[in-house]
Amino acid sequence: MPNHDPSSRIIRWLTYLMFMMFAMTSDSVGEIIKEVKVAFSVTNAQASLMHSLPMLGIALSGLFLGFLADKLGRKPTIIIGLALFGLACYSFLIANDFVLIVSLMSLSGVAVGIFKTGALALIGDISTSTKQHTATMNGAEAFFGVGAIIGPLIVAYLIHQGVAWQWLYVIAGGVCTLLIIGALLVKYPAYTRDTASGEKKVSIAQS
Repeated sequence: MPNHDPSSRIIRWLTYLMFMMFAMTSDSVGEIIKEVKVAFSVTNAQASLMHSLPMLGIALSGLFLGFLADKLGRKPTIIIGLALFGLACYSFLIANDFVLIVSLMSLSGVAVGIFKTGALALIGDISTSTKQHTATMNGAEAFFGVGAIIGPLIVAYLIHQGVAWQWLYVIAGGVCTLLIIGALLVKYPAYTRDTASGEKKVSIAQS
């Protein structure tokens, strides 16, 4: 049976926007690398770190910090990840050397791994059937695609207008701030564990 709970609908849209925001930045790295290579005279091997290190951050945080979604709950985990991502994005305003840029991109990767793990687990929590779960995942991937399209377009437009590419991250940081506010206000499924059987019970309540 479809889940018509208003909170579940809002959570789905927040999750879609998380995926879009992540794609906006990750799929713009190719365009950004061109600008960074010229600005800081780095080699192709050095510039490739701008892509590989954030992906490594996503992988490692997913592997070693994914437990936070169960230990702290979905909502705190998502907010922590979004807060770190937002901090990294806004810090690009002062990123004036290559090492700092790569460091901030790596931090954003770790942040994505945290909130993405929480968001994926949350999709399972709010889905009442495999059909609904599949539909929600398809929606998340669709919004990821939207972000992957508009991110490079925004970078290209900024550069064409003579505006620093770092403002893409500021825009993403603004979206991230709105997502944090939304996450704080919406009711998330709250978890209680049955210590005897190890089973999890889920109810829609303010977590």
